[in-house]
Amino acid sequence: MRTVEIDEGSGFCFGVVNAIQSAEKELTMDKELYCLGDIVHNSQEVARLQKKGLRTINHEDLKNMHNKRVLLRAHGEPPSTYETAEQNAIRIIDATCPVVLQLQKKILKHCREMDMLHSQIVIFGKTGHAEVNGLVGQTDGKAIVIEKIPDLDLLDFNKNIYLFSQTTMSVHGFKEIVAGIQARIHEGLDFRYFDTICRQVANRIPHIREFAARHDLILFVAGEKSSNGKVLLSECIKANANTFLISNPDDINPQWMENVQSVGVCGATSTPKWLMEDVARKIESF
Repeated sequence: MRTVEIDEGSGFCFGVVNAIQSAEKELTMDKELYCLGDIVHNSQEVARLQKKGLRTINHEDLKNMHNKRVLLRAHGEPPSTYETAEQNAIRIIDATCPVVLQLQKKILKHCREMDMLHSQIVIFGKTGHAEVNGLVGQTDGKAIVIEKIPDLDLLDFNKNIYLFSQTTMSVHGFKEIVAGIQARIHEGLDFRYFDTICRQVANRIPHIREFAARHDLILFVAGEKSSNGKVLLSECIKANANTFLISNPDDINPQWMENVQSVGVCGATSTPKWLMEDVARKIESF
């Protein structure tokens, strides 16, 4: 008989839980609530909250709104967003993840204290990611974003370097960037690095490797936009080549179940538990 196990370590992280609970609380008081960007990188969860009245907007929409309620998701926002809200009499419900908020404050503090002519603030992260946009905003757009070793060519190694990280990047990748800068920065200059990676996310990697290895088949449930999902999916594939990415139960191919006795269902920090449970029920129906 085939067994199906849902990974207890998968699902929403604290920051996402807080944002969704904030949205649901506000929607019980008033059905008109807007969210700046998708509240979470999962289309099924976004659709669920839309049915309750949550409407997703972009920054251009924000500029043209007045006297509305707008929720800021866990990823955080740059100072310009708060300025626009104040100018347009928009009430902000701030659900920025506490870990991200602390990182924003740290970058802002260093930016104000350092000599920007002779120093650089560098952020290890994904260009264009919502969290990274908020971090760069703390520096008035002066921070340099790097994602991989070749991007180190963007830096001036004749200047001091202060390195931070997007909270959902890999610890291993961060260490590689640190080593790369140490090898190239000129002697006598100041290089400081701050490991600002969220351990609630990073610590899932060894767990999900072990989970993936003990099953015949792994179904990884995540949205295509999930940055964290891409990292965890790659770890699952390393541990179990018979791993498939799906976004909902309809993506399951019945042929995957042939000669399979044990199926593991897991997901990203942006994957709701209810969706993984729907996937498990679908598997059991075959």
